[in-house]
Amino acid sequence: MRLRYSPIVAVDVPYSHPGTRFATLRCKQTNKRSACMKDTVMGGITAKQRKDMMAVLAAALEAVDPAQAVRNCVRREGARLVIGDDTYDIDSYRRVFVVGAGKASGPMAQALEEILGDRLAGGVVNVKDGYAVPTRKIELIEAAHPVPNERGLLGTDRILRLAEEAGPDDLVICLISGGGSALMELPAADITLDDLQQLTDLLLRSGATINEVNTVRKHISRVKGGGLARAAAPATLIALILSDVVGNPLDFIASGPTVPDTTTFQDAWGLLGRFRLQDAVPARVRAQLQRGLAGEIPDTPTEGDPIFARTAAVLVGSNEIAARAALDAAQNLGYNALLVTTWVEGEAREVAKVMAGVAKGLIRHHSPLPPPACLIFGGETTVTVRGDGAGGRSQEMALSAAIALDGWENVAVMAAGTDGTDGPTDAAGGIAHGEVLARARALGLDPQAFLDANDSYHFLRQTDTLLVTGPTNTNVNDLVFVYAFD
Repeated sequence: MRLRYSPIVAVDVPYSHPGTRFATLRCKQTNKRSACMKDTVMGGITAKQRKDMMAVLAAALEAVDPAQAVRNCVRREGARLVIGDDTYDIDSYRRVFVVGAGKASGPMAQALEEILGDRLAGGVVNVKDGYAVPTRKIELIEAAHPVPNERGLLGTDRILRLAEEAGPDDLVICLISGGGSALMELPAADITLDDLQQLTDLLLRSGATINEVNTVRKHISRVKGGGLARAAAPATLIALILSDVVGNPLDFIASGPTVPDTTTFQDAWGLLGRFRLQDAVPARVRAQLQRGLAGEIPDTPTEGDPIFARTAAVLVGSNEIAARAALDAAQNLGYNALLVTTWVEGEAREVAKVMAGVAKGLIRHHSPLPPPACLIFGGETTVTVRGDGAGGRSQEMALSAAIALDGWENVAVMAAGTDGTDGPTDAAGGIAHGEVLARARALGLDPQAFLDANDSYHFLRQTDTLLVTGPTNTNVNDLVFVYAFD
């Protein structure tokens, strides 16, 4: 198993993203933009500041455009196919197939079709509902996310069959991006779709990190945790990966279908115990894990397994690439800017309090930078769902930050999911500033009640602080921007 990083270099990127739409702030009482512009100056944000914030986010998204990410690391020179640092004689292969799954895998497939041209025999890629793009030879199958559905399982079955058909003289290229864990799934043994949906819902509501969720998923699946590599062997298998996992551990991105696994049945069972889910999960899921614990079925393949002898992985995009592009954009707009970390994790509402505290430090003490300042954070938080509202981790962070920033002037926190769909909603995230709660009080809204109900979406929508971009066709975790204006 070989890991390669694509030769991505820093480039100037435009401050707009094709197809990206941002919600404008409007005043509920008057529905007049001019009234809202006046309001946002007092404790909120001005039109110019809002424009800058959107430009910085757009630059981050542009930098991880999935089609361009593929073009950055794959090129064809006649019979030579250059992927990352390696070169392959494309004429030495009988057939070239493309498979994969993820929110960004549609544009990745488009780019690969253009590069491979007449050498592409065909392929199947699962994408999220609404994320399909025009392709010629690669079939894109739309399926549900974050909870799998029947279309996703049928598409994965076709992907697995195509991989199994590949022989030693075939080349299989697998496109992996965020959302792949839900979009590429085929349960093991007699586990049903209903079982899988129940398990996924329990895990997502538990507060488990994505790595913990994927540890369990890998051990009840035929395709995750190296399962696709097993099916494709002995064909040559190359994965092009757009990472949505903090730190880019390959075996957790889309649950690692093409790479050696570092987790075990014992790990999966232990995690269910930690979140008190061992008795709550469906009986067939529990039975599968217990068979694994007893050694009745083999564990997922690990490093050194011969099925990985002809596999490679190339990381084509990540949260860090997006964050660094945002850094350049903020600096070009005149902000004192700093990329703090791309390893943010933890409960969203608690992380939000830290971000609000950072904002207060910027404006009050000019630490670590004087205004105008922009601090950039990347990563992925979690939400422990206790209510029945709508939202996602970025929206919940924005609501919690708004509570912490009540009355503070010239500061803002923007939290955004780079895929444009934070949780099961049509929003990317939200914007918190010192005037949000004043708006809420004028509307008779109780922000803490919305937070307790995990209903950040409806709070942000009613206070005109919901961030809506539409699907971005990429996914590299979340970004948080902390601003102090002068």
